[in-house]
Amino acid sequence: MASLSTNTSELAFSDPQVVSDLRTFVGRARAAEDGAVRLQASSNVLAAYVCILGPRILGEATPTVLGLRTMPLDAASRLDTTVALASVADRLARMEEGDLVLSVPPTTVTETWAGVLPPRSGWRPAGTVPTDVLLDHAREGIREIAQSVPSNHGAIIVNNARGAVWGRNVAEVSTGLPAGAAFGAFALGFCVPGAQANVFTNGRWTRISTPGGHILVRRAAVL
Repeated sequence: MASLSTNTSELAFSDPQVVSDLRTFVGRARAAEDGAVRLQASSNVLAAYVCILGPRILGEATPTVLGLRTMPLDAASRLDTTVALASVADRLARMEEGDLVLSVPPTTVTETWAGVLPPRSGWRPAGTVPTDVLLDHAREGIREIAQSVPSNHGAIIVNNARGAVWGRNVAEVSTGLPAGAAFGAFALGFCVPGAQANVFTNGRWTRISTPGGHILVRRAAVL
């Protein structure tokens, strides 16, 4: 068994496909919300968290929607850092074909969402939901926001529209799943048409899981 590395400046992946998967994940996350990624490496697994949606002003109804991908590492490592997605994308772009070692950006960023990650244990199964239902809700929400926001919009109007659309429940999930989770799964490419997504709950958090990754959503606090 490999010994635990104390060098947190590099991450060695198991094969080129994993590097490609990370590159795709980062690219999709940037297209939705070009913010930050929290990288947590423990033993031979890397967990990468990104924020797809979140409240921008106090009292906004938009839920916090995180995307999570886990990827195998070739060497046991320890890492917990939050860095800009753009920095990771730049390093991935500079990796040569077949290169399996990612240089971790040294400059960290502060994100509110990264300080309150969902729990790793204690999740309770809450049924399944067809991925087609999630895709339909995501596309309808995108259309509705585009139609409801005027061309000369202000931040308050945009935030209110986002909160109203992405904060409402997906009717097909009895435990109460905000539509923002469907948008997150759509934006990150986690939904394959014609499949099923597993639903789990843990306190204020709800998780939908597919082979592509996990969406973790926490409702905005009610004032």
